[in-house]
Amino acid sequence: MSRDPSAVSVHLEQFPLVPSEWRDEALAEKWKKIHDVRRAVTGALEVERRDKRIGSSLEAAPVVHINDADLLQALDGQDFAEICITSGVTIVAGMGPVGAFSLGDLVTVGVEPTLAEGVKCARSWRITADVGSDAAFPDVSARDALALRELGYAS
Repeated sequence: MSRDPSAVSVHLEQFPLVPSEWRDEALAEKWKKIHDVRRAVTGALEVERRDKRIGSSLEAAPVVHINDADLLQALDGQDFAEICITSGVTIVAGMGPVGAFSLGDLVTVGVEPTLAEGVKCARSWRITADVGSDAAFPDVSARDALALRELGYAS
């Protein structure tokens, strides 16, 4: 995108026109399904936050029960904990237990909002069991220690 020299702010710039052939309907449908499941997770976490059982979504590691093959397939290969901004997620095929959180328009998804177990990572704030597993970075998770090493922070 070329910058308009007369623009007062980058926030006033217009997005470039995207060629229509770049539109991928199958990919859009896949991400709609992922977003729908995420809506159920965030709905369950909002109840937990409202009731003061968690303060942040990173304090959770929900169990997500999905009784829909298409939704399960859409999540295949995705880091759903990253998408939901939680410390972990467990996906279980099938109906959730009685009392699991669900949305009225998405009854095939049931969420059990469980707490994440472990220690809070000083870098990502995720709660994981592997914080301190790298002696060079005792206050971060293994994933974050690797990232710090790749960025050149290790001696």
